[in-house]
Amino acid sequence: MDRLKDKVAIITGGAGGIGKTTAKLFLKEGAKVVLVDLNKDILEKASYELDHENLSYCVADVSKAADNQKFVEHTLEFYDKIDIFFANAGIEGTSKPIAEYPDDVFDKVIAVNLKGVWLGCKYVIPKMKKEGSVMITSSVAGLKGFAGLGAYVATKHAVVGIMRTAALENAERKIRVNTIHPGPVNNDMMRRIEKDMDPENPDEVMKGFEATVPFGRYVESNEIADMALFLASDESKFITGCTHIVDGGMLTS
Repeated sequence: MDRLKDKVAIITGGAGGIGKTTAKLFLKEGAKVVLVDLNKDILEKASYELDHENLSYCVADVSKAADNQKFVEHTLEFYDKIDIFFANAGIEGTSKPIAEYPDDVFDKVIAVNLKGVWLGCKYVIPKMKKEGSVMITSSVAGLKGFAGLGAYVATKHAVVGIMRTAALENAERKIRVNTIHPGPVNNDMMRRIEKDMDPENPDEVMKGFEATVPFGRYVESNEIADMALFLASDESKFITGCTHIVDGGMLTS
């Protein structure tokens, strides 16, 4: 119950499935949590559902430097320190071959998934306490290719490079930096991907993805939250610069 007692955590993409589920677990384990997301209405809804005295939220666009500075200042104003940063915000883009991929969608995916992580590390880590923990949500798509998801795959590979660099640059302060690589997650993003890939038969797309997972199903958000909790807690105090896969064996198949 107290694995994160007295720690302060920032979670971007905090109103989404993984973010909100992780926030609930962190709060249960004694943390103070700041949810960051782009939409005020969904942040208010998430805050209402979580209903905890140690929860705050900040409306921010992670792709903008000023907004990253805003949620850092918000956290320090409310809680006076930062121990944990979960850079979890991300979008899927669309499902098209590289030759047909819209430039504007590519730019947006890069802005959120890649620049958003870069800016988060740039503005959050210098303000973190020593021996803090940074987790970045990548994907199995950060370790292998998926036809039609080129922009998403590119960003999820790229954040591994940011992670490894940040791990080295912050080792002297004992701040550990790691990536989490979920397989397909049973959430709204996958519903959009399934429908985008085959609007008439999204269930068949799901079955196709499930067939590539030895465990035979999608990962649940709470299973990603469990990994995030381990990496946020002192139990992982000597683990940094690593990729942590939660995919039911998908990458081995």
